[in-house]
Amino acid sequence: MSLNVDLRDAHEISDHWRLCEEFTVKQAALLIVGCDPGSEFGYCEQWKPHERPTGYEAARQALTAALRKKSVMGTLYGIAETDMNGNEIGEIAGTIDVDRSTVERDSLVDWLRGRGLRGGFYFPTVIDITEPDYLTAEKNERYAPKLAAAVRAWQAVTNPNGKSPKQALVKWLREHAAEFGLSDDEGKPNETGIEEVAKVANWQPGGGAAKTPGA
Repeated sequence: MSLNVDLRDAHEISDHWRLCEEFTVKQAALLIVGCDPGSEFGYCEQWKPHERPTGYEAARQALTAALRKKSVMGTLYGIAETDMNGNEIGEIAGTIDVDRSTVERDSLVDWLRGRGLRGGFYFPTVIDITEPDYLTAEKNERYAPKLAAAVRAWQAVTNPNGKSPKQALVKWLREHAAEFGLSDDEGKPNETGIEEVAKVANWQPGGGAAKTPGA
């Protein structure tokens, strides 16, 4: 079976794989390279090497070696040996059945981290669910652009770099004016609106340059 490379990139991995406490070697290798084991990629062992997902061969090899050396916790199974009637009579020495051998998720994640891999399926992006919904128009029907601008500016300007807080806030707001409706159709910042928002976000309304930490 031959796949177009572009089609490989179009697949998304089901979040339900995150429920698993262990994976087969094949599943783990596919997830490492960004492929859903439940899709047609689950049959990749029957494909020619150049038809398999990029990186799969390396990931599978690394996992099987790690299992042998016990760098990753799991269970090893050899490829079954059968008699002339198809009955299993043992395992072929020196082989690993990637469809039966398993790796434990937590051990696998630690191993990947130790190899410098910190992205992909096993390291999902952490979303801050504590962020208030009033900062996003899509999440709150009472979204107020100037309120959001004031909060965002206050969060962003932690070090005024010698300027007064208000000056630093105004600078940030000018740079992000379009995001909060603080610019006209030509993209020119609305200085009056920016001044109003900066006053709200300013934590040093008395004026003066920010104090140097420790001063």
